[in-house]
Amino acid sequence: MDIKQRIENSPMSAFQWLIVGVCTFLNALDGFDVLAMAFTSNQVSAEFSLDGSELGLLLSSGLLGMAAGSLFLAPFADLVGRRPMLLGTTAMASLGMFLAATSHSVTELAIWRIVTGLGVGGILACTNVITSEYSNGRWRGMAVSIYTAGYGVGATLGGMAAVSLQAHYGWRSVFIFGGIMTLVAFLALLSVVPESVDFLLARRPRNTTMKLEKLAAKMRLGSEKVLLPERNINAGSAGRKGVLALFSTENRRATTVIWVAFFAVMFGFYFVNSWTPKLLVTAGMTESQGVVGGLMLTLGGTFGSLLFGALTTKWDARKVLIGFSVLSAVLMVVFISAAGILALAFILGIMVGMLINGCVAGLYTLAPASYAPQSRGTGVGWAIGVGRFGAILAPLAAGTLLDASWSAGQLYLGVGLVVLCAALALGLLRPVPQTTAQDSTSAQDPAQTR
Repeated sequence: MDIKQRIENSPMSAFQWLIVGVCTFLNALDGFDVLAMAFTSNQVSAEFSLDGSELGLLLSSGLLGMAAGSLFLAPFADLVGRRPMLLGTTAMASLGMFLAATSHSVTELAIWRIVTGLGVGGILACTNVITSEYSNGRWRGMAVSIYTAGYGVGATLGGMAAVSLQAHYGWRSVFIFGGIMTLVAFLALLSVVPESVDFLLARRPRNTTMKLEKLAAKMRLGSEKVLLPERNINAGSAGRKGVLALFSTENRRATTVIWVAFFAVMFGFYFVNSWTPKLLVTAGMTESQGVVGGLMLTLGGTFGSLLFGALTTKWDARKVLIGFSVLSAVLMVVFISAAGILALAFILGIMVGMLINGCVAGLYTLAPASYAPQSRGTGVGWAIGVGRFGAILAPLAAGTLLDASWSAGQLYLGVGLVVLCAALALGLLRPVPQTTAQDSTSAQDPAQTR
């Protein structure tokens, strides 16, 4: 049995969808984690007597940790495996959440927020790769889109839970709740999510054949013996090269394009989600209407990822993503221009939220497919890390430009042009030769594959 080809062409089994579900739950924790600090900021500021700049640094500490986790922890998934890295980073995130609840100073809280962010950064890179690798060709875009939609669900439901918990038990209970939910995710990982088939084929740990045959049975791929064909003798070296492998001849173009696209899309995503309520007020809405406008973006985002996935079952994911990026850029400008027409602005807000979230889903679909298995964790991790820098820069740049007397319309136009850069870059992306079961493994060592 060529197990990779069988996964690609066979219907998705219940076991594969269960893996997607666990990964989606982990992505939802990212949404909760981002809002947990935002929703508790008032009580935390009061307890530790924080000024605006100190609170800003505290809010940024988690994002910085996530960026560092994606950049420096995710590459280890190509060395030790996706499953060990997922278990380790999930345990780290849970520990960080619990310890944040014990903080007695803003410095302690910032440290534990960084620890939590490190774990979440590693989790996101690994879960994205696992979701992609265990999906078949037809449903990969939809599976990754469901995974991406978990962020919005976690942000919404987690935010509601945070408000209720904080009102009854104080801000520390929010982090305890987060730690408990992350611990639940750890147990789900331990019992459900296996090692990556691509990693097993590329690195050949002990008992590879037996492990692959068990996975084939769980995925209902048939009972034939899994044969391990010869692999390229250089296959195992790419993972050891770490980030340098991303700039090899075969990866250089994909890396450049994906980094530009991730930075631009995440810049736009965090701009609209961070600044829309305030800028709508600047453009003429009341404060309550501005809040509703922001909620429209979140509401649209939940469905945008799923819409992207549905479209990829019919059309090429790259072309769909380019279309989403162009429409996002255009509708951002139209959205802020329509602020004076309330109903139209809310409808456009939903559409902008759908499109920009669809762009994120598209990048999460394309990134794993752009790298061979032995460098996939590193490639996805660094792409997400670069995107995090766009997420951090967007609110800061918007605030600086607003202080420099830029109007809401000018800001949205500028951000629209940044998102348009993602579409232009993606137009240069070409299919990257993928390492398959036929060439991703080297001459078989009987002692390792029994």
